[in-house]
Amino acid sequence: MTEVAPGRLGGVPSVSPFRALRYDDAVVGPLGALVAPPYDVIDDEQRRGYLERSPYNVVHLTLPDNAEDAARDLQVWREQGVLREEDPALWFVAQDYVGPDGVARTREGIAGSIDVTPYAAGEVLPHERTHAGPKEGRLRVLRATRAQLEPIFLLYDGDPAVERPDGEPDIDVEESDVRTRVWRLGSGGIDLPGPLLIADGHHRYETAVAFREEDPAATRTFAVLVSSRSPGVSIFPTHRIARTLTHEPPVADENGGLVVYRAGEERPVASEEELDALEVERYTTDVAYTPYADEARAAVDRGEAEAAFLVRAPTVEQVRAFATRGETMPQKSTFFYPKLTSGLLFHPV
Repeated sequence: MTEVAPGRLGGVPSVSPFRALRYDDAVVGPLGALVAPPYDVIDDEQRRGYLERSPYNVVHLTLPDNAEDAARDLQVWREQGVLREEDPALWFVAQDYVGPDGVARTREGIAGSIDVTPYAAGEVLPHERTHAGPKEGRLRVLRATRAQLEPIFLLYDGDPAVERPDGEPDIDVEESDVRTRVWRLGSGGIDLPGPLLIADGHHRYETAVAFREEDPAATRTFAVLVSSRSPGVSIFPTHRIARTLTHEPPVADENGGLVVYRAGEERPVASEEELDALEVERYTTDVAYTPYADEARAAVDRGEAEAAFLVRAPTVEQVRAFATRGETMPQKSTFFYPKLTSGLLFHPV
């Protein structure tokens, strides 16, 4: 249970301009060789591939051999002009993507600097549990580099605060089948309706809070803030591959909700829970995850699992309701797609 202080919920967070560091393509070449997905979705083989793309790929900073290497590289890149410091600004970010459902969408948001506050303040709300190991690793890198290398993805409950600027973007790059364009905005701040909801980046946000406790001067962190009312905001389901079942799921009379796949047959499950992911926990805790229903069914057909649970994605309203109540959802309850591309901008602390 997350502690949220009554009376603080629903504040007015301020999004401030910051002096971004960004790659200078005149020095280092095309940006496509330098960007990557966030650190937490890159496996060892992918990491090696990104490191080999360029000696300046962002993964040298986000997934270094050790934190000292990341700090050294960041300093050298600044000295060599690989990274240049911009004047204070906010940035407009647009991501064009095709989701797992095959539908093309564009998600738009604002990249800026926000105040780091503990969850108890009620200004930023989580919806997932975190683990100590990843936070310890992120904290070592943050201490060494004194830079937020990857933004947190936050949602605000209001109409989009800024329209897309006219003209050509300052940054235009494609990574992992997602095209990201970035425009520089003005140097003024923006107030947004609060509280802010973490869509992705719980470990990074909690690391920023921990670092502020060590260094009271480190009051800000890096975020991309997106309106939850934007048509480009999508949550996709993460289906459960049940290696073993503790008992049989009760079958419902009609389709329309949670579905269990066994022995080549799909059957609706009678649900008593608000979320399908919670209902699945009644029958198994021995699960693997996939966003693709076909992969879940195939695991059963190959004899690797007893059953596959095909779940419905929660809505943004459900996620916000859990967070507002101070509750966390089961692991991988939400699949906000796409991830934010790393390496577009960096936020010195």
